Amino acid sequence: MSNPRNGDTKPPCLPRNGLVKIPTQPNGLGSASITKGTPAVKNRLCQPSSVPAILSPALAHRSDLPIPSLASPLSLATLASVSSPPGASLVGLNASEGSEQPSPERLPGSPSERQLAVDEKILNRLFWYFSACEKCVLAQVCKAWRRVLYQPKFWVGLTPVLHTKELYNVLPGGEKEFVSLQGFAVRGFDGFCLVGVSDLDICEFIDNYPLSKKGVKSMSLKRSTITDAGLEVMLEQMQGVVRLELSGCNDFTEAGLWSSLNARITALSVSDCINVADDAIAAISQLLPNLTELNLQAYHVTDTALAYFTAKQGYTTHTLRLNSCWEITNHGVVNMVHSLPNLSVLSLSGCSKVTDDGVELVAENLRKLRSLDLSWCPRITDMALEYIACDLHKLEELVLDRCVRITDTGLSYLSTMSSLRSLYLRWCCQVQDFGLKHLLGMSSLRLLSLAGCPLLTTTGLSGLVQLQELEELELTNCPGATPELFKYFSQHLPCCMVIE
Repeated sequence: MSNPRNGDTKPPCLPRNGLVKIPTQPNGLGSASITKGTPAVKNRLCQPSSVPAILSPALAHRSDLPIPSLASPLSLATLASVSSPPGASLVGLNASEGSEQPSPERLPGSPSERQLAVDEKILNRLFWYFSACEKCVLAQVCKAWRRVLYQPKFWVGLTPVLHTKELYNVLPGGEKEFVSLQGFAVRGFDGFCLVGVSDLDICEFIDNYPLSKKGVKSMSLKRSTITDAGLEVMLEQMQGVVRLELSGCNDFTEAGLWSSLNARITALSVSDCINVADDAIAAISQLLPNLTELNLQAYHVTDTALAYFTAKQGYTTHTLRLNSCWEITNHGVVNMVHSLPNLSVLSLSGCSKVTDDGVELVAENLRKLRSLDLSWCPRITDMALEYIACDLHKLEELVLDRCVRITDTGLSYLSTMSSLRSLYLRWCCQVQDFGLKHLLGMSSLRLLSLAGCPLLTTTGLSGLVQLQELEELELTNCPGATPELFKYFSQHLPCCMVIE
């Protein structure tokens, strides 16, 4: 139900990295942000939003009152005839905080119009059609709107991102005061990403967020100085955490994982942490029997570590991402496929020592795979794609970015895969127009990325209009993608989002 906006003013748009930036406000939470979604979803979130025509037809004839409709999307602040205070934000605010907001009685117009503007039934339907960034702005219009928007149902799946400097207010005397997190609690956020925090900051967060002890299910710490002691305290105090991410945290050690990891954790992500090696995998395998998802970027993990997983984890673990684990070879792949036979999602992105033989092992032993990422694996050739096409009949997503030895022959193998929905071929420098012809019969394809493929011409790309079920096509940095081609796609692939 989304149509382009007709006005000159562009709606707030999520950047491609999925972060929503909130305007600055006096309470120190001005640059808090919210993240949401997968890459494909993030791209869609950048499209203009629109709202349904659900207001009274009687108001449609009023020239002084904009009415939300598919043909004429609105600024809801204008509907209430009040403007948001410049530079204000409701992130982290209580209902009584912030600038004074008008009450329904002070809104202009007839009593029926004022009542309509704050009708909770209408607002509960209307606000679903706005992005997270827009909702943050709309909550500033009046208390009635904020009361509706602060319902947890409008914030499900969103994760607030707080930097360490945003956690404190500086008092007149120079002292620091931890900010109020009541606004987050009202909206029921059960996951947070804290950036650049220390052990003390985490303790303050636990003490000041009302839902921290039981209500927080997911915690992400990035570029933080958390130590073994801080990690242990956090997981001991926050008994509800089942998903944990540690990224760029170089002050905790493998001993800290041994002392702090709890069996309730089902999803763990560790990346760019210099103290993580084989012993960390041993701790994970022994302390997390209910592990369903493991994301690991560790330059010092070897083949040996992939044999540590237990029989129970072999049954429960369905997602394994080994990103830039440079020491992993085909021997490690052997250990992995025997330890974790029930994987449905596997990433070997950046595992540059894995060859076609390793892919053959994956294809023969992990028949349940639905997603496979082999990006940045320079030793992968067309032979690997033949193994994939022959054995992985349930595969829905295949990522081959920067597999520089893939040619048109490999694409001919993939053309037989009837279940494949997403295919990424970014910067595959040997793919040519002839290879694209093999893909034209793949009616199951919904997403195709050809970004940076230098040998594709306008003529070859124009043939993609035969993929009428395509929903997303990425042609960034593709020399053959001309303005005329994009116009051609807009006419012949009207339901496909083409990324220039």
